[in-house]
Amino acid sequence: MALNLERKKAIVAEVAEIASSALSAVAAEYRGLTVTQMTQLRSEARSKGIYLKVIRNTLARRAVDGTSFACMKDVLKGPLVIAFSRTDPGAAARLVREFSKQNEALVVKALSVSGQLLAANDLDKLANLPTREEALAMLLGVMKAPIEKFVRTLAEPHAKFVRTVAAIRDQKEALA
Repeated sequence: MALNLERKKAIVAEVAEIASSALSAVAAEYRGLTVTQMTQLRSEARSKGIYLKVIRNTLARRAVDGTSFACMKDVLKGPLVIAFSRTDPGAAARLVREFSKQNEALVVKALSVSGQLLAANDLDKLANLPTREEALAMLLGVMKAPIEKFVRTLAEPHAKFVRTVAAIRDQKEALA
């Protein structure tokens, strides 16, 4: 179905708005996927809060122009689906990685994070980034480790005294 100029402008504006606030993007070629598989991919993306769009390459180039994903302009060739992660930088990469394990027809062409274009084989690096919750948990663990060690150090003389008294008690009970 042919798009009129107004519809094209609306699509470009919509994708540009998403791209301006997204943390990362993954462009993948979907040639060979069935409609059912694409519907499944869209459903999984929607449930994980990932913006997924099949868009003409010329419109995609215009949409990412002026955003941190402008570095992807030269790579946008062929039938591509673009996934933007809005909350977690690795979310779109995880989605594409998991989906491409089951459907080999989905082939990653480009990745972009923070204005840097990454090679397609860097998908695992991006997908293995911790989620926000995991990163916060790791940060909290690092922040509370010195406090825990300090408390253990303060409590150790008392614990050692209790263990010594218990050992003496056990030794006297064994003699009696």
